Amino acid sequence: MAKEMVDQTNEETEGQSAPSGKSFYSYITDAWNDPKNSYVKNLQWERRIEWRKEENFLRIERPTRLDRARRLGYKAKQGYVLVRGRVRKGSLRKRQIKGGRKPKRKGINKITAGKNLQRIAEERACKRYPNLEVLNSYWVDKDGKYEWFEIIMIDPHHPVIKSDPKINWICTGKHKGRAYRGLTSAGKKGRGLRNKGKGAEKIRPSIGAHDRKGK
Repeated sequence: MAKEMVDQTNEETEGQSAPSGKSFYSYITDAWNDPKNSYVKNLQWERRIEWRKEENFLRIERPTRLDRARRLGYKAKQGYVLVRGRVRKGSLRKRQIKGGRKPKRKGINKITAGKNLQRIAEERACKRYPNLEVLNSYWVDKDGKYEWFEIIMIDPHHPVIKSDPKINWICTGKHKGRAYRGLTSAGKKGRGLRNKGKGAEKIRPSIGAHDRKGK
């Protein structure tokens, strides 16, 4: 599949004068930034047919979006694991209340979770592979019912990971269960930790911790 992406990228860029210093990854990024008007559209249509049939949170050999995976820390070496999983879209499904209520107190429709789908995908992947830790994840596709994400996972007990000074920080105890604690990039975004300064006074160390301080 990666070879097909390279061939199609070469066909589209053939005859065009590429600016100096532009890498191969930048062409992949440009195609994924506007998938409806690039070769990604046909690839996604073919992939969705296969992905709907396959097992959820399945280990894969190589990333679908090589540029995004590399940007988030993925390396093609031992100790790195890629998992593709899907999460159902939409709000929570709550049962119909049979007892007496005012209609406004039923609370069935439009009840949404506090976490985004990407965080939920990371947590479910961590539950499926309890010996691995989630490094990061990225979006790959969606249809009317599901959204697909690819999760980059690390084996903290692998000797290659332990001996690599660029990634062995994940082997320490304070990064255990980091997907559940919102320590990934998607988790920090959902917790509002990408904002600093004025207007973000109540989000550190967390909204709950800030509320407890006033009690």
